[in-house]
Amino acid sequence: MKWQGRRQSGNVEDQRAKGSKGKIVAGGGLVAVVVILLQLFGGETGQQIAPLVEQIGNSQTTQQVQTRVLTNEEKVMGNFMATVLADTEDVWNGIFQEYNLGDYKEPKMVLFTDAVSTACGNATSASGPFYCPGDQKLYMDLAFFDELKTRFGAKGGDFAIAYVTAHEVGHHIQTILGTSTKVRQLQQQTDAVGGNKLSVAQELQADFYAGVWAHHNKEYLEAGDIEEALSAANAVGDDTIQKRSSGTANSDSFTHGTSAQRMEWFMKGYNTGDIRNGDTFSALIN
Repeated sequence: MKWQGRRQSGNVEDQRAKGSKGKIVAGGGLVAVVVILLQLFGGETGQQIAPLVEQIGNSQTTQQVQTRVLTNEEKVMGNFMATVLADTEDVWNGIFQEYNLGDYKEPKMVLFTDAVSTACGNATSASGPFYCPGDQKLYMDLAFFDELKTRFGAKGGDFAIAYVTAHEVGHHIQTILGTSTKVRQLQQQTDAVGGNKLSVAQELQADFYAGVWAHHNKEYLEAGDIEEALSAANAVGDDTIQKRSSGTANSDSFTHGTSAQRMEWFMKGYNTGDIRNGDTFSALIN
């Protein structure tokens, strides 16, 4: 992908220099008990307990944050991510205007290392890249893309990263168009299998939107870029991941779609460039 020397988005929050957080030094009594519970349980229970710390008062706690200097490679990656985000802004601002969808509200992107706090709760790098509708931000631990190659067997390359970023921006499109809210409402009215099908349709639509973005960004593509995106889409299909981990695949438990579906819908978006062709819900559920 041709990206050097081009516009970079100002909507990037780079938290990587903060490094990892040190322990919380607390006073006695209830504060110490809460901190111990956080350290022991973490996860969902930790998230439920965490607000108690804030209610007790910051005056009784101090948090030590270790800072570090980003390497040159990390700085380059940060510049690349800011350029990709700028490309999505340019494309989606144009599409929203073309289809009379109102003003496009640009999301922010947070680059982090190891762990991060979001409006959707605390998360670690194990979550992979994700979008939080609560604060309308994309969260990216760039170490994931090394894992995409080493663990999931994807080809890698800069456009694999661009595809994943564009997919998460796709979830932002779904949020501001109201699609995500409708999906959650429908999921509450069906069983687990039906809810999973809705989730698959939502994820495939995000893949479609990533393809639409690539279509409108062709002037910056290079030979092999689309193959890199397809390799990444293939590597993270539900069937491929399940077969790799357990040897079998259970379609009722799919939440993101098969490798074939993910590649198909990305290419449909790329070939047409028309958001009106992205009704994955009618195609998969009706």
